[in-house]
Formats: sequence, structure tokens, C-alpha cells
Amino acid sequence: MILQQWQLILALECIFVCISSQFLLEKRRCVFQVSPQNERYLSAGNVSGSVQVCENTSCCVGYFLVIDGQPEVDVLACDVAEKSCPDATCKTQTRFGGRVIKCVCNTDLCNDKITWTPDSEQPQLACSYSVAAVIVLVGALLVLCFTIAAARWRNLFKDKTENLQVVPHDYSVSPLCSCQQTTKTSEIDLADIEIQRILGQGSFATVWQGKYQESTVAVKVFPAGWKYKFTAEREVYELPLMKHAGILHFLGTGREPDAGSLFIVLQFAEYGSLHSFLCKHTTTWTLSLKLCQSLSQGLSYLHSDLRRYDVHKPPVAHRDLSSSNVLVRADGTCALCDFGCSTVLCSCSEAASRHSHTTNMKTHTFLGTSTALGLLLWEIWMRCSDLFEGSIAPQHLLPYESELGADVSLESLIVFVSEMDKRPSIPKHWELLPQGPALLQLLADCWDCDPEARLTAPCAVDRLVSLQSCFSP
Repeated sequence: MILQQWQLILALECIFVCISSQFLLEKRRCVFQVSPQNERYLSAGNVSGSVQVCENTSCCVGYFLVIDGQPEVDVLACDVAEKSCPDATCKTQTRFGGRVIKCVCNTDLCNDKITWTPDSEQPQLACSYSVAAVIVLVGALLVLCFTIAAARWRNLFKDKTENLQVVPHDYSVSPLCSCQQTTKTSEIDLADIEIQRILGQGSFATVWQGKYQESTVAVKVFPAGWKYKFTAEREVYELPLMKHAGILHFLGTGREPDAGSLFIVLQFAEYGSLHSFLCKHTTTWTLSLKLCQSLSQGLSYLHSDLRRYDVHKPPVAHRDLSSSNVLVRADGTCALCDFGCSTVLCSCSEAASRHSHTTNMKTHTFLGTSTALGLLLWEIWMRCSDLFEGSIAPQHLLPYESELGADVSLESLIVFVSEMDKRPSIPKHWELLPQGPALLQLLADCWDCDPEARLTAPCAVDRLVSLQSCFSP
């Protein structure tokens, strides 16, 4: 009897593995057509002519701008991240008061055609059950399992690499303490924003370019299901004394009436993300220092604990610092953004005896951010032509990409970084440059294996100022 039970279990496992393998091998194909401004969708899969084979999702997506009553294609591509797309056909959803049309679907090349007429109601889903529907359901469940597993690995990786310590019980983290003040911001009416084109799409939000009060702005839209991410980011932007050149300027928030989505209106950064900028541009030594200094100054200000008159800005840990979450303005300066994962450190007690705990809390929480800062400085300098012989910098690579490859597994990355204490490769000839020793020491101190020895953001700012004064051309 026991033998029969084991045989049944093994048979079920075999069936599960076979079904899993089938779904993992099959990749969605989507119609591909994007404007030059939307090159970010190239990373969603391999493109051959007008067809894209998806790498990270089973969903095709389409965005259309309604111009003179007619929809015009803005984006046709694979979605950039796995999301719910239950429809086999590209059923349209109107956004921004009918000025934008979006559709997502889950079959090959399904974003090629949409059914849309002005002011039409969305068709209702018909209920039908078939073998195909069961297979799709099983596939969706498998994808969900894999997504949850990947999320757990990502969280483990973040915790290990950032070396974040447990926050003492005397203090709380975001959401804000009851004693903490926030800056009251005005609600923005969506009708006052002219939506122009899509800038990018992430796991939690879609960013659009628009015009508000005669200025170009970025409109970050969160679906209703991601309200907590919207709230977390808004709370950071609304902290008192948060206006700083190194932090993206916050203009206000609002709600999209027809979809229930929430949005944040932000300053527009002409060059997009630092990742995108470095992919397209090399820099001089002077420009690289400008990028590094403005980035470090913004991070230092974010970490600062400020009190002016009766207003208090608590320190904030970004906790998701990468070249995709830093923007570059037209003047070549960086601005921090994307605070949905950030932690606001706040002490509600005024007892002097707790001051040392506050200091320890802030110090431990920012240790991992120093490593992230070092990785960003490395990314910037690896695209600096003045640091390479013949003034030819290598193509942009993410940290560890040259050592582990572009398709490295998260498990391998964790072992390489956390257990083997490896860091990105640094060109040997940098040691021979006039600024080389100071540059190498700065990087080493940012990502030191001993968390207690890592450089703070304010100290990084001082080091970069010294680099500029001693080694400017």
C-alpha cells in the first residue's frame, strides 16, 4: 500500500515537471512597434522584424494615443514585467479621460488588433470552460509560484547585500510616526495635464510624459491594486524639507477617475534613467564627476536628519538604489527617485537617553546603501573615456555582468557577492592614472567587506570634491 502511494506521488511529480517544462519552454510572441523614445521595451525580449519573443512575461501590451479622434500606436511589445492579462484578445481600456488607450492580452501576436470606438463600453467576459482554459489556469498558477519564489530570492538577495540590521524597538519605520509632520501638497486634476507619450513601465507603475502648467512633467501612474506603493512613495516626497537638487522635484498627486488609478506628478528629467544615459553616452572626467557628485549629494541629503525651526525631516533609506532609479537632467546632474521601497527612520521620543540608539539605527540602515553607491560610481566611471587608453570606453555593463554574464541566476549572484565577497572588476591600468589611487580607494571604501568600515554618503561627497580639486584637467 505504501509502495503504491509513493508511486502515485512520483507520477504526480512527473506530470507537474512535464507541465512546468512545457510552459517554461513556450515563450509568448508579440507584435513589436515602438518609437525611439520607448527603446526600454527592447529589453522585454528578442526582436526580429515586427515580432518580439518575450523573455519575462506571457503578456503582450499595446498603448495608443488618441489624436483627432483616432488611435495612433505608441507602443506594441511584450510587457516589461509579469502582470495579470486574462484576455486572449486585446480588449481596450481607456485612460486619462479617453486620451490614451491600453490593452493587454495573453496569446501570440494578440496586440496586433484592437476593437475600439470612441466612448464605447468595454465588452463583458463570457464564461466558458474547456480543456484549454484548464491548461491556461494551470500555467497561470505555475507562473504565480515561480514569481513568488523569485520574489523571495530577490528579497533574500537585497537583505544579504545591503546588510540591513534590525531597527531597535524604540523607533518605527514607514508608515510615518504619529509625531512626524508631512508637507501638505495640492491635489492635481488630471484634466489639467496634457498626456503626450509613455516614458516607461515598471512592475508597479507606468510613467508618462505630459505638460502641466506650461512645463514638461513626468506622470507616474499606479494601478488601484498598488495603492500601498503609491502611498509609500508619496510619504517620502511629502516629508518636510525634502526639496533638494539631488532629489527629483515633487509637484503633487491625483486620482484618475475612470480607472481608479493614483498618480504622482514629478519633474521631467531629459536624459531619463542613469542606466539609459550610460547605455547611450560616454562621459568625460569632468562630466563623470558631476554625475557622481550630484548623486552622492542627493543621497547624503536623503540620509540627513534635519531640524529647522519646528520642522523635522527624518533620515530616509532608499533601499532600492540602482542606475534605473536615478534620473539624469539636461545639465548632467543626477536626481534620486522611486521611493516605493524606502524606509523612513523616525524617533517619536525626545528622551536624550535614546540619542545613541538613533545614531546606531541610522548607521546600520545606511551601510548597504554605501555598497549600492559604490556600484553606481563604478558604472559611471566605466563609461568615462578619459579613464581609458585611446579615449574608448567599453560598452555599459551592470555590476557583475562581465563576471557572471547577463543571464546569471540570483542564487549565483548571492553566492558571488555575499559569500565570496566579490566586487566588480576594475581595469588594471586605473592604478597608473593620476587620480587612480584615490578613485580605487573610494570604491573600496564604499563596498568594503566589513559593513562597519564602509563609507557614508557625506564622506563620499567630500572624497569626490577632493578628486575634482586635485585631478581636474
